[in-house]
Amino acid sequence: MDMQNQTPTPATEEDNYASLSNLLQEFTTIPNIDKAWLLNSHSTTLQGMFSINQPDLVANNTKKLMLSCQIFKESESSVNFLWAPFPIEISGVSLIVPSPYGSKLLVIWNPKDDESPCRFEIWSQSRMEKDFHIPQSLHGSIYNDRWFEGVSWNLDETFVAYVAEEPSLSKPEFRDVGYKKGGGCAPADKNCGTWKGQGNLEEDWGETYAGRRRPALFVINISSGEVQAVKGIDRSLSVGQVVWAPFHDGSEQYVVFVGWSGEKRKLGMKNCSNRPCALYAVRAPHHDSKSNEQEINSTQEWYILNLTRTISSAFFPRFSPNGKFLVFLSAKSAVDSGLHNATNSLHRIDWPTHGKLHQSAKLYDIIPVVTSTEEGCFPRLYCTTIHNNPWLPDNSTMIISSIWHSSEVLLSVNVLRQAYDRTKIIGEVAHISPAFPSFSWNLLTLDGNNIIASKNKCSICSSPVDVPQIKYGTFTEKSKKSIPWSWSDISSPMFRCSDKVRSSLFSLKCSILKIPVKEACQGIAKGASNPFEAIFVSSKSKKNDPLIVILHGGPHDVSLSCFSKSWAFLSSVGYSLLIVNYR
Repeated sequence: MDMQNQTPTPATEEDNYASLSNLLQEFTTIPNIDKAWLLNSHSTTLQGMFSINQPDLVANNTKKLMLSCQIFKESESSVNFLWAPFPIEISGVSLIVPSPYGSKLLVIWNPKDDESPCRFEIWSQSRMEKDFHIPQSLHGSIYNDRWFEGVSWNLDETFVAYVAEEPSLSKPEFRDVGYKKGGGCAPADKNCGTWKGQGNLEEDWGETYAGRRRPALFVINISSGEVQAVKGIDRSLSVGQVVWAPFHDGSEQYVVFVGWSGEKRKLGMKNCSNRPCALYAVRAPHHDSKSNEQEINSTQEWYILNLTRTISSAFFPRFSPNGKFLVFLSAKSAVDSGLHNATNSLHRIDWPTHGKLHQSAKLYDIIPVVTSTEEGCFPRLYCTTIHNNPWLPDNSTMIISSIWHSSEVLLSVNVLRQAYDRTKIIGEVAHISPAFPSFSWNLLTLDGNNIIASKNKCSICSSPVDVPQIKYGTFTEKSKKSIPWSWSDISSPMFRCSDKVRSSLFSLKCSILKIPVKEACQGIAKGASNPFEAIFVSSKSKKNDPLIVILHGGPHDVSLSCFSKSWAFLSSVGYSLLIVNYR
């Protein structure tokens, strides 16, 4: 009797469901690294902190954990990580932000309901030093979404600038007999939100930003707990990504932020980089200046300056460690064309050493918009974020992650030197992660000339052949015959998985296919005739597994060759995966 053609019994089917369910949970519980920090970098021993999240399918939530380690520098190119025996659960914490020199730790708790305050805890090495409760009459939740999000310590570690939801304005109050003159329905009033307290519609920022209407800028004094809203910012602007500008004696202290106009329509922000935005500088409150206060207040223009008037998009501002220039990313290609996602460009503004700002500051192109690329060359900049501290010790080289065809890679960019790239003069760009197309790399943190990165030795972003690994990169002296970066494997408890998961992944293989464009239409762009890619994952032994074809959304998007637990599960239970990166 052919057992394969028999209808499975209910018991057999239940056993199969139980087995698949257990395997899915084993994949899902593999943690993800959210952020990483290195403290006390002037010593031969570093303190590392890793923020981790771990999904819990049964509880239908995600646990947030913190794992610490000590990093011993045994030589210039060799390190040893000594991990804490257990992580600590920090679920409920909204943000953790170490101070610039690692002497303090800011822990932020967002309100649990409409009446609870925001909490700011300031920790030293051994204890909590301050605990400030900020009522919602001052502001709502702190933004922690990695787009509007901005929490920035000043270099003196005395003030923190941050982005929070502006408190709602009072609304007209109505009663049974109609509108109540001279009345007003405060946001905390129980009638606010009912028919008795309705005003003009306040549009929010759309998908994943429900109820988030206007992110605003605030500064807190961490000694006294006094909070001040930053003045001079028009209510039509939604702010984010705040950083402190370099300070010079006798000059004003500024903060720099990104401003998005929501005056007409907000239209949504998630995955849409084609929203016009600019960099602004505004005077910080709490700061005593030796300059003439009357002169500063003589015109409104001194309050806020648009630093990027000549470009339609500017975000992720990053000052060089020596304070000599400001580098930022731009999506002007998407803004100008209307595409929701397109190639990025990188730019620089030289920051005045005397502290006097001008709206006519010259913008320098570091990596401009490249209209067409040749096969095998730098394929334009596709960067989704820039690390908070991306700089090497030379004050001019930054490390960024960028999409390179179907993979994410690490690039070093010298923002002062220039190199010729076939079509345009650009900043000196080097591909520093090993050039294997089935690998994707994600920058975690930097320590001087050394990099800690998460390497996904992946077949695809749907079914990798290995779980992520932590890598430690060391810069070596350049030579004509060698790569100036060497990479070491770091043993980590975070990505340990069951023997069953490891065995399932070991049975898979991955390749990235280049698919030629045949019979290309007349008049199309030069780059459109280049081959496009598809990531293919299959069994090493079986030939006829059923195929799942995965098409990314967008349509201006890409699927990366990085670890994805859900897709890894599908390939492990007998499906081949074809992820098509169409243009």
